[in-house]
Amino acid sequence: MSSVQQENEPEATVYDIIFVGGGATACVTAGRLAEADPSLKILILEAGPHTREVQEHIQPARYFSSLALPTETFTFHKAKPSDALLGRAAIVPSGRALGGGSSVNFTVYTRAAASDYDDWEKVYGNKGWSSDHLIPLLKKAETYQPGSNNATHGTSGPIKVSMAKGNINISESFLSVAESYDKDRGPTDDLNAFYSCNKYGRWARYIDGDSGRRSDTAHHYIYNQGYNTNLKVLDRQRVIRVILQGSKAVGVEYVSDVVGRNGGVAESSIARASRLVVVSAGAFGSPAVLERSGIGAAEVLKRNGIPQLVDLPGVGENYMDHNCMFVPYVASDDADSMDQLFRGTKEEIAPYAQQWLQDGIGLMAQNGLDSGIKMRPTKAELATMSPEFDHRWATYFENAPDKPVVLVLPFAAYAGQHPDVPRAKYFSIAYFSGYPVSVGRVHINAGLDPYAKMDFETGFLNEAADVVILRWAYKKAREFARRMNQYRGEVIVGHPNFAEGSRAASQLASKPVDISTSDIVYSEEDDAAIDEYHRRTVETTWHSIGTCAMKPRDQGGVVDERLNVYGVQNLKVADCSITPANVGANTYNTAIAIGEKAAFIIAEDLGIKGVTAA
Repeated sequence: MSSVQQENEPEATVYDIIFVGGGATACVTAGRLAEADPSLKILILEAGPHTREVQEHIQPARYFSSLALPTETFTFHKAKPSDALLGRAAIVPSGRALGGGSSVNFTVYTRAAASDYDDWEKVYGNKGWSSDHLIPLLKKAETYQPGSNNATHGTSGPIKVSMAKGNINISESFLSVAESYDKDRGPTDDLNAFYSCNKYGRWARYIDGDSGRRSDTAHHYIYNQGYNTNLKVLDRQRVIRVILQGSKAVGVEYVSDVVGRNGGVAESSIARASRLVVVSAGAFGSPAVLERSGIGAAEVLKRNGIPQLVDLPGVGENYMDHNCMFVPYVASDDADSMDQLFRGTKEEIAPYAQQWLQDGIGLMAQNGLDSGIKMRPTKAELATMSPEFDHRWATYFENAPDKPVVLVLPFAAYAGQHPDVPRAKYFSIAYFSGYPVSVGRVHINAGLDPYAKMDFETGFLNEAADVVILRWAYKKAREFARRMNQYRGEVIVGHPNFAEGSRAASQLASKPVDISTSDIVYSEEDDAAIDEYHRRTVETTWHSIGTCAMKPRDQGGVVDERLNVYGVQNLKVADCSITPANVGANTYNTAIAIGEKAAFIIAEDLGIKGVTAA
């Protein structure tokens, strides 16, 4: 691998703007700029492959098998073993393809609380990043096909959002139970209206309701501009570092990922940027590129043998995610389960694929997540979470009624960690914490080698408040599951190891319990078993963010409100790594918001006309 040489680089192709990474945000930003000024010479360097018209990406339901049998479209990051996870080393995937996570995710349409973005402006001082500024950009980006009774959704944007049109009896059963069982929370016709939560409703998807296709940023911001020869994408190219001349970014050094990923030694290439370099490689890639460029904490760079050019100790810190569980249940024979599609043979899947090709409907056009709730605890439920959750509630949630503590969704399939569970029909109740207290960090660990394992700590469940959140969510979710029409008992290996004789013990069943049945009463020993279960099994929600935070420099910030890397000219970061605090949502929507905002900022900075704020 090359050494750090920041001056006198060889001649190279010159572009106006270079994007380091072609993920969800980069596609939005690059696409908007190219559309506004087709004469701009824009280069996107993406480590993963193209996704254009590839069935594993455009057919929504294939996301599950793609993740279960991983291909080159994922990078798997292995964290350090953690005492909080009983010695486990968590593994966190990230998208590795043009479109990034938008090309491989679960297609769940979830928008952050308005107060999440307001915090970015009010708490962290980022002028222009409040919900008043970002909601118009999100409306610009979407076509909300179900139609809306409020003013927060778009009607003519490139990203299509829809509701499932059938095969959702598991979802319907969940909502029926919610209406009869939970008297503290009512229904809503829009779970994602920004300003409120704690209601049950249908959950939309990033799937075009007309064609049944995944709605990703690669196809809708980049591939639709195939006529523009100045918009260039080089796939399977991994960036080593940004090239600086003095304090100015002037280009990047990169290698063939095909060679490097297979253990070969690739000769590096140089691409020059006359106006701007935008690092958009995600919560893992962006801090790594900065550190390999000599931008970061002195201790980290010294340990890696890289001369420090800019002192930014916040690089790689502030790692955030959500803590996720998919708790499995046996389903009845009439359940609209996706298990056969998710776990089926090629021959079993073929009819679903053919139906999708013919008319864009059926299970292949589904994601299995069609209803749910962004939930906050009642006063009585809060008492069960005391004292561990008291401070977090009082200082973060109590005066922000739009922030959910957990998000809960029924999932029409088995998604557990036990591959030997026999094939059958199942459903799961998924839940994840909206704003974990615990944070982690991620840093380079082998100098300029972009393929080395990173020095990574997730922080999962380091704080007691995060543990009691999940304990409450497990109990709540289980009460819903055992009342649903399709319930036929627990998948026992996927539940806590309750002591023999416990009233909470998992079991099979011939039918659901009655709506009026009393809730399960858990002992202190049962609570300990639930906590142990979560420490043993909790996983990433694939929502890695925060590692190049948009904060004041003296507070650990890496970029300012214009996305400029502190101490460097012509260098910005634009992806979910800039989030200064967590968002109570799946992160694709936030990636779109950042992409649209970055396009607007860059257009202002460079004098490019035609990129609007709404």
